[in-house]
Amino acid sequence: MAIYMDFAIENGLVLLGMDLIPTNVNLFIENGLIKDINTISFDASNTIDANGCIVCPGFINGHTHIGDAIALDIGDGLNIDEVVKPPYGLKHKILESSSDEDIISFMRGAMNSMLETGTTTFIDYREGGINGVNLLKSANAGLPISPIILGRDDILIKNDATENEIKSAVKNLLMHCDGIAPSGFGEINDLSANIIVKECRKQGKISSIHVAEHLQTQTNSLEKTGLTEAQRALKHGFELLIHLTHPLNEDLNEISKKQITITCCPRSNGALSVGIPPIKDILNHEINILLGTDNLMFNSPNLLDEMEYALKVSKATSQSYISPKEILKMCTTNFSKFSQRPIGVLEKNSLADILIIKQKSENPYLSIINRTKPKHIKYLIKKGNVI
Repeated sequence: MAIYMDFAIENGLVLLGMDLIPTNVNLFIENGLIKDINTISFDASNTIDANGCIVCPGFINGHTHIGDAIALDIGDGLNIDEVVKPPYGLKHKILESSSDEDIISFMRGAMNSMLETGTTTFIDYREGGINGVNLLKSANAGLPISPIILGRDDILIKNDATENEIKSAVKNLLMHCDGIAPSGFGEINDLSANIIVKECRKQGKISSIHVAEHLQTQTNSLEKTGLTEAQRALKHGFELLIHLTHPLNEDLNEISKKQITITCCPRSNGALSVGIPPIKDILNHEINILLGTDNLMFNSPNLLDEMEYALKVSKATSQSYISPKEILKMCTTNFSKFSQRPIGVLEKNSLADILIIKQKSENPYLSIINRTKPKHIKYLIKKGNVI
């Protein structure tokens, strides 16, 4: 890793701003931020020549469970509940029986895999309460990748837990992580949901939940409450919804109206045989979308693969055109739109998380999505440090 106080990136095709506009400009990086953008050369102490390359924001993985790296390709052929449903799904049994040292080692390996394929930030859904959060922090020590950690606690799925017990657990957990993300409405009740959202909102942290991953959970929710899982999430105020593979009724209209962000995980949904998220329909409703690789049990945390799969399978299922730029935005600038943080976008005063990628075709978006392999990532820059 090279640490420079300042440097310039010149002669590259920069995907500039929130709309990733291909622009021939130079970037000046200082103290971890993009301090200037111009067509002239900068008087910098160091210069990276990006001739023949695309300069792109570092990728942001919108949904991972990297603890599952300890159970790669285990459970093939089982249904979704048998594999991942807490507390008795296969993944939870494996996590409970594994040593902290092994979990840390496998999570660290997963983060290195993400770096190799251009991911600089990821949102992880961390099981195991405060200890689980701390295991991820230990695994991340010294690595140039930023985890946004959303925790969960077993008390959230106990129907007999009191309001004070839930509040105490949520407040304690939020002292250690960036938000809370229970598995879904099949595991938590309305009391837990209300407390999670309220406490996250008080502390300016993220509340997220899995919804409509498979059709049965949607129909169960309608039969039990008269509302879809998505409608229940909106009623409680969750700000980031995961999957939405099977929106029903007015789900998309209501999500669009409230400007809620969705994270889609098409490879994971495909691997679990639960369907493919209707990305075209979601885009048509002007809903902000992130992409996530989800469980490492059955997916690599490779956003290059996720983007290519998402683009092609969504075009196939919708039988219509989807812009590759929209897919790339799901792994870059859409996170900034969701979080209101200067991450995932190349503009003045944004965080200098940058990829310099060999351009393989005339279309820069398809060059990244269709053609890029790890060997084509010439530079990965994290917070202004050249990795």
